[in-house]
Amino acid sequence: MLGKRRSRRVLAIFLVVLGGVLMYLAPEIWAGLAVLALGVVIELVGITLERKA
Repeated sequence: MLGKRRSRRVLAIFLVVLGGVLMYLAPEIWAGLAVLALGVVIELVGITLERKA
């Protein structure tokens, strides 16, 4: 997807931070569970990109 190492690293860091923010801000209701799951998925994508960098 992204060939340049620096671009991939910046995107990975952004995704990890975004995932953490979504997990932190998720309300404690059923809709919050969807936001929490989205945050976890985004964070995993960011970690995967970071490992490939």
